[in-house]
Amino acid sequence: MPIEVCHLTHCYSEGSAFRTVALDDVSFRIDDGEFVGVIGHTGSGKSTLVQHLNGLLRPSSGQVLINGEDLNGEHVNRRALRQRIGLVFQYPEYQLFEETVAKDIAFGPKNQGLSADEIAERVRYAMDCVHLDYDKYAERSPFELSGGQMRRVAIAGVLAMRPSVLILDEPTAGLDPRGRDKILSMLEELHARENTTILMVSHSMDDMARLATRLIVMSEGKIVVEGTPREIFAREDMMTSIGLDVPDAARLCARLRTMGYNLPADLFRPEELKEQLLRLWKEGSAC
Repeated sequence: MPIEVCHLTHCYSEGSAFRTVALDDVSFRIDDGEFVGVIGHTGSGKSTLVQHLNGLLRPSSGQVLINGEDLNGEHVNRRALRQRIGLVFQYPEYQLFEETVAKDIAFGPKNQGLSADEIAERVRYAMDCVHLDYDKYAERSPFELSGGQMRRVAIAGVLAMRPSVLILDEPTAGLDPRGRDKILSMLEELHARENTTILMVSHSMDDMARLATRLIVMSEGKIVVEGTPREIFAREDMMTSIGLDVPDAARLCARLRTMGYNLPADLFRPEELKEQLLRLWKEGSAC
């Protein structure tokens, strides 16, 4: 189910002295099975953008096409389209409210009017997706869990709706390294196993280097550049000019190159940098 954003513009406080352009003529396309990362400095328009993809905000101008249908069209079934786009906000665990994990995850499917058997199957499916054992956690209160586990419960509640596209806004924000790795591993597996289309907003370049197949770089409400992580992270000067960093491995690679190490300029993952350094060591020369 492709998503196409066409000349999308959004202004806050339209018609007043406080009018602010949050999105300015933004266009891009997400095809089935992609894992797209959206990066940009604070205030670049990332969160405003993702809220348009689920229909929570209406554009000042432009269109969001879901499988060819205008999400804001006059006769479109917006509710049906929105159910196919799962949106996970920052700190989604703050929205948990049921007395057990299973009941919280079941809330969305129950509101869809599904049968008890279908709801139970979806709860088990969603808990498996987020690596929470059903027998161990289903009847526990979500408020007894760790922060990372609570966040996975909240994500499971979205996955239980069986969305065609999953959108996540800073899914690892505020988590410790273990909780962060659990979330990333879960998303990595979900994309590989289910071929789920995922769009993720993140400030972490290392997270993007690990997961994304394509990146959209934003600044001041506009798309600056699109490309593969390898193409984007090789342009450290461009990233720095708009207040962004590159992954640790890319930064280390650049430093080693200035020291005379004969390394490719587009390395951005730790494992590939390690492989190249081992190659140089076996050759017996850095230059």
